[in-house]
Order: sequence, then structure tokens, then C-alpha cells
Amino acid sequence: MSNEIAKSQSQIRAAFEAATASRSDEGRQLPRDRLAVLATVSPSSRALVDRLLAIAERGLPRMYDGALFAHTLRAIETRDGWTERLEGVNLRYTAMTALGLANTETETQRQALDGGTIGELLKRAAARSEQSSDIGAIALTAWAIAEVTGVYAAPLYTALSKHLASGSTVSTVECAWCLSAALAARELADTSVLIDAARAGLFSARLGSPLFGHMIPASASGRLRSHIGCFADQVYPIQALSRLHASLGDVEALTAAEVCAERICALQGKNGQWWWHYDVRHGTVAEGYPVYSVHQHAMAPMALLELREAGGRDFSSCIVEGLCWLENHPEMPDTLIVPDKGVVWRKIARREPNKFVRKAVAAGTAIWAGFRMPAIDALFPPLRIDRECRPYEFGLMLYAWLSGGTVAKLANKRKANSTRP
Repeated sequence: MSNEIAKSQSQIRAAFEAATASRSDEGRQLPRDRLAVLATVSPSSRALVDRLLAIAERGLPRMYDGALFAHTLRAIETRDGWTERLEGVNLRYTAMTALGLANTETETQRQALDGGTIGELLKRAAARSEQSSDIGAIALTAWAIAEVTGVYAAPLYTALSKHLASGSTVSTVECAWCLSAALAARELADTSVLIDAARAGLFSARLGSPLFGHMIPASASGRLRSHIGCFADQVYPIQALSRLHASLGDVEALTAAEVCAERICALQGKNGQWWWHYDVRHGTVAEGYPVYSVHQHAMAPMALLELREAGGRDFSSCIVEGLCWLENHPEMPDTLIVPDKGVVWRKIARREPNKFVRKAVAAGTAIWAGFRMPAIDALFPPLRIDRECRPYEFGLMLYAWLSGGTVAKLANKRKANSTRP
């Protein structure tokens, strides 16, 4: 074993030892209405989320092409002024949006789907996914079908199992989606092999701190980027490992989720920013920008709320701080929330050529831990709003705030199974 690997494993063990060694969620009854809970913590944040959910319900019909959800709704300037243009279709975004919409009223679903149903939407997504090589799209579609319709999409799960069993490269995010998909279908078929493979993959993605790298194996990212993990690489493992504990009582999985959550919360910006790139060897921020709206209103709340409901720590204050950034971002005065258009603009980014800062920081930190570009904010200020809005951002927003009880259902099934003769 190399010195670097030994050091990494030692650091991870230390983080585990600092966490609660044993825990139990037996008998713990948490409120399922996440919006009601938010109101007790921060009434102003509850009011903001209510407004955001209304915008999501207004905006999603604009992002549906009649069969699947689009890749993005982009603002463009014409001779007559600014308007928005729908671009492409995206299987991943379709499945994510289906997960969120399934927690809304039937009328809201039909308005978003041009009179159609989520079952019809997922049937089309399944047909496309069976012909796809995109492991992320396959995992998300299988997950949505199992959770929303209670159907085991056998061809999709076969594809997932074969991919992980082959040892092929997989991203950390995709691996987490495979685990969530396997857990969603656990009562419909035997998904234990897929669960074990995805769990092993996620645990292998930590390279020294409680944070997760971007690819499995890390070397697939290349020498200059193998130590970098993005915010999504933390969020989806937190969610999947929390669900693993709820489903199977896996305390080690819950601890891994919790120490990761503790680290990203400790690194959160002073104005509530969820930063983008981390050096996962040392558990530090590599480069903060862009700051994405979806991280603030959907992805961080989703993961942290599920962690809490699975028996982990309560990070409500960090969720509130992240929400506040949407209205009070210090980087620039322009608004991100545009109710009349039914959009929340995607991100605030640096003014930089071709992602220069992120590439430079990744290369610099690969050579020198703690590398910082001098005068970075003066040279490349975060003063650019990306005026596009993607359907999954609203889908995950709906899911984050309206799917309370999903984790409890997983835990209840485990408890019920444990009492069977």
C-alpha cells in the first residue's frame, strides 16, 4: 500500500471516529412536510420556497417538447428584444423532472405534460433509455419508474448491473444514481448485487477527506484533475448513502454521508454559497465559481433533508443560508429569479475565457496543495449571469421540498421485513 493511500485511509478513519459511532433511528418520527418544518426554522425562507415552487410549476410547461423535457431554455437577444429558446431534449432531465412532478397535484402534472401523464412520460423515457449507452440516463429512468410507478424496468437494471460488474469507468454521480435506483426497486426485485457494487464504488471514490472525487477510478479524470470533485459529486452520494442506511440499516453508509455533509457545510460561503470544485484529498475548496442556483434551492436541501430523515444531523441553518443567497447574492445586483418568465437563471460565474480559472486551479492544486491564483477575483470577477434554465432544476426543486416521507418509507419497509416470521 502506498504512503499516499495509507494517509488517505487514515484521514477517512479519523473523520469516521469523530462522527457518532453508533446511532439508531428506531421510533424517530420526523415531520414529513418539509415546507412546514422550514417555516418553523425561517418563515422568510418558507415564503421564498413557496414563490420558487410556483415559478417551477409555471416554467416547466415551457420546457416540455411534447414527448420529453428539453435540455435547456435559453435567453437569446433578437432584433425585437430578449426572448427564450428551447434547446434539445435530455433523458436525464426528463427522469429528474418526473421524480419531482410526481409529488405535485395531478392538474399540475397534466399542465406540465401538455395533458399527458407521468406514466406515459416514463414509458417513452424507458424506450429511449433501453437504446442508450448513457449510464446516468439509464439509472435515473430506472429509479423514477420504480419510485413513481412501482414497476421494475428489468432491461434498465440489467444494463446497470452489467456496467458496474464490468469494472468500466463510471462517474461518482452516476454510481450514486445506480445505488438510489437499486434501493427504489429493492421491494420489486432482487437488486442486492447492484446495491453492493454501487456502494463499493462510492466508498472507493474518497481520496483522503470525507469528500468524493469525480470519477471511479479517480485516474479516469486525468493526472491534473483526479483530485477534484464537484458539488454534485458530494450531493448525490449523501442522498444515496442516507437511503442505504434507511433501507438496510447501514451505519457506515450513514456516517460517510454525514461526514461529507459536515465538510461541505463547513466550507459553505459566508453568504450561503455552495461552492463548485473541491480538492477531495484535503477537503478544501479548489474553486468556488460558478455558483449554481439549483444547488441553492434544490440539490443541497434535497441531500441534507434526506440525511436528516435517515437519522443524520440536522443542517437546516445551512439550507436557509443557501436559500438566502438566491435573493441576496453579493456578487452582483442583477436578479436570478424572474417570476414573469417562469425561470430562475442558472448560475453566477466568473468572466473568464473557456473556463480558464477552473482549469488553472485544477492544474495548480494537482502540483501544489492549497494553490491559489493571485488576485483572482479582481482579474476574473464573478459578474456573469448564465441566463438559461433547465427543467431538472425545477424537477429537483419540487422533489427536494415535496417528497418528504420517501426516506421514511424505505426505513418502514426495512422494519417491516425485520419483523416478518
